[in-house]
Amino acid sequence: MTKLSREDVLKLAVLARISLSDDEVDSFATELSAILGYVEQLSSVDVSGLEPTNQVTGLTNVMRKDEVIDYGYTAEKLLQIVPKVEKNMLRVKRMIG
Repeated sequence: MTKLSREDVLKLAVLARISLSDDEVDSFATELSAILGYVEQLSSVDVSGLEPTNQVTGLTNVMRKDEVIDYGYTAEKLLQIVPKVEKNMLRVKRMIG
């Protein structure tokens, strides 16, 4: 089983940009070592001959055809009914919060 040292945990804390107290370092060393031990256990399982599982619920994406629908409007016609137009675009008030 992989055992993390205090230095390993402190290095991980620096990389994660978190500060840990001495008690937390000891606690995380124990917990992370247990997690790594479990991952080692999973890595030792023989999975040869098994198909990769990408989807376990049986759901599939339902897609519709991408069809262009002509509603009979052009950009020029639509720009005629808006209050302000500038350079062929809608002119709106600046919205900065």
